[in-house]
Amino acid sequence: MVNSPSGIEGSLIHRPANIVEQLPLKKLFSTPGPLEVELGAGDGSFLIAYAQAHPETNFVGVERLLGRLRKIDRKARRASLNNICLLRMEASYFVQYLVPRESVHSFHIYFPDPWPKRRHWKNRLITEAFTEILRAALVPSGTVYLRTDNGDYFEQMLASFKTNLNFAKIETPEKLLAFTTDFERGFHSQGVPTLHASYRKQ
Repeated sequence: MVNSPSGIEGSLIHRPANIVEQLPLKKLFSTPGPLEVELGAGDGSFLIAYAQAHPETNFVGVERLLGRLRKIDRKARRASLNNICLLRMEASYFVQYLVPRESVHSFHIYFPDPWPKRRHWKNRLITEAFTEILRAALVPSGTVYLRTDNGDYFEQMLASFKTNLNFAKIETPEKLLAFTTDFERGFHSQGVPTLHASYRKQ
């Protein structure tokens, strides 16, 4: 069962008392288990389904928009999930400053904002610098799973990880690809394919 860190009875939304200190992430859950993180959880479609399929794993869902986070909270509690904790925060700040070193087994980063205009590319989450931030947070042999519909951004993702010799490209498990996000289903209905890549920390 998830410890109730938010002060709201039964809520899975955690409100840190201090956002300049690392979170005791494993202490947010009363049942120990490997930790996985979804950055940009959207409406929670992937997070909830994947957490249901993997009750032995603890999950943190990070989402900037409060309305989306509350929606995920309601869905997860209706599903009686005890292995989800939610945080409202910018993804990059969360990983860089709040995640303890070598604490996360997997990061799931699906359909982050592509910032399609070239002058806005500097705002994209996946950069060469961010791959190193992810590396520091991952356990040995930890993984990063990526998905996008944007070809230009996908090429940037591939190039960013290729330059970091601490990562090796691996095949994305078919079983994982079967769990889709709300954005992904929308794209598929329009005939837009998912571009995906996965990397393991060396």
